[in-house]
Amino acid sequence: MRNTCTTIAMIAMFAGFAGTVSAQSSDGDTVLLRNVKIFDRQGITEDVIVNLLIEAGMLQIVSKDEISSDGIDLVVDAEGGTLIGELVLTERPSFLILDQDPRQDFSVLLDTKEHIHFAVENGEVIENHLAAAVESSPEVSEKKQSKWFAYTPPPIALPLDYASGSKWNAWQGKAISGIFVGGLALDRTHWLSQDAASLQQVDRITGQGGGDLTEFDGGEIRAFRAGVGGTLNFKKPWIFAIAGATNAFGKGFDKEESDDFTFFDYRLDIPLGKGLSLAVGNQKEPISMERLAGMVYLPWQERSAVADALAPSRNFGVVLSGTGFSRRMTWAGGVFNDSIITGDSDNSASQVIGRVTVLPYLSDDESQLLHLGLGVRHTDAKQGLRFLTEPEINQSPLFVDTGVLEADSATLYNLEASWRGGPFWLTGEYFRQEVDAPELGNPTFDGFYLSANWILTGEMRPYNKRSGVIDRVPIAQSVYQGGIGTWEAAIRFSSLDLTDGAIEGGEMDILSLGLNWWLTGTFSLGLNVRHITLDRFGERGDSSAANLRLLLVLE
Repeated sequence: MRNTCTTIAMIAMFAGFAGTVSAQSSDGDTVLLRNVKIFDRQGITEDVIVNLLIEAGMLQIVSKDEISSDGIDLVVDAEGGTLIGELVLTERPSFLILDQDPRQDFSVLLDTKEHIHFAVENGEVIENHLAAAVESSPEVSEKKQSKWFAYTPPPIALPLDYASGSKWNAWQGKAISGIFVGGLALDRTHWLSQDAASLQQVDRITGQGGGDLTEFDGGEIRAFRAGVGGTLNFKKPWIFAIAGATNAFGKGFDKEESDDFTFFDYRLDIPLGKGLSLAVGNQKEPISMERLAGMVYLPWQERSAVADALAPSRNFGVVLSGTGFSRRMTWAGGVFNDSIITGDSDNSASQVIGRVTVLPYLSDDESQLLHLGLGVRHTDAKQGLRFLTEPEINQSPLFVDTGVLEADSATLYNLEASWRGGPFWLTGEYFRQEVDAPELGNPTFDGFYLSANWILTGEMRPYNKRSGVIDRVPIAQSVYQGGIGTWEAAIRFSSLDLTDGAIEGGEMDILSLGLNWWLTGTFSLGLNVRHITLDRFGERGDSSAANLRLLLVLE
């Protein structure tokens, strides 16, 4: 950084910011900064999130309202970062945007290389580590008042302003702040076709006679999830998250068919400085982008069969994580054992898990990127192993199942690759599970998925540089604002092989088509259609199904 940038004065705020402060525009390069936090150094007015427009090196607009990005050369999202500097309209500004508030932790000013994400000197951008912004509604833009530093993305739909008390379902106290959130997914499934071989396969799977998949037609509450998250307000706040769901509608955290309520997330995320954080509690294991991403915001109603079968979701343990190379690399490592939950330390399996991601290519405006990831999971398999899943349709019998396997240990390898270019996102993962069980022939199970998604209305899914995960779809203009919401089309092919050695769990290929319509940021309709090919019991059966989902989110 240049010396003038590290010695700039604290900001002189304009009181109130009731509307827009603007000045005459002029021709030249333009920079639009969204979601910047500015504060009154005298403490008279509250902090406020604003948008800034710099044109031809001059500060032209400081506004709480949306500023159109039409004709703007550079549009970036400050994600609620704190601005330090001078803002005087029609003059050349010099300021920094920090990822943390120096009023809460003065040490951020002593390590500018780590904490500065954007810098302007005399109207010229000289440092930029912020992601390109997408067009969004004011409702979405204001959700940037606090930063989620944890490696695992928030459960359900926890907004980034979890520490704000401005919502009816939020509170803000001296010691603790938080917000209640929830999600409800309503499904209607219809099986479209099934050949004779599939009838025989399903008959053997269910053991109930007939094997007709239309018996699984109908509606259900696919998921009802609720939780609370927020901060313990130490000098460096800790994040807490508690969330759960009904087991009968669960997937990936509890396979039992019961109607009890299970808490599947309860954890603390503790900042350690230098971009490090420590997560303690029941949480997602740090492996696989698809597993780490929140299901309600994925392009698909269900995760791929290979991820569901081979990559367990949540576990009790500790995860240490961090970033590197100007946040173009993430890493996380964890140790897990559920003996604290089960109370059986002698028979509880232990797992060691790690994941590393990199961005080998990132365009200047960050609208295009290439993501690569590698994950490894090793377990001592004390509790035995079982790999099973439905065919990416929740109202279905288990199409593939290895049964319980007695093994000495098992190691899972995961490879990730994603290309995002504006509204287009191409992603895929490969999973390979190696089981150390000599009596079973040391079977190896594997599979992959490849998915292409296109946001028809032009928005771009943001990339989370903290956890190496593609994030939720932004809504440029909801139906409440007179727009058409956000539309996304997708196609996916997945393949899973659970037959090897002495195990014949089945082989399954699935081709899926999907269409999602986000009317608002909290309400969506989605349609998934799947064609399933199953090789099992000496038969090759084909079937297809469609599922319609209505999703409501409280945030």
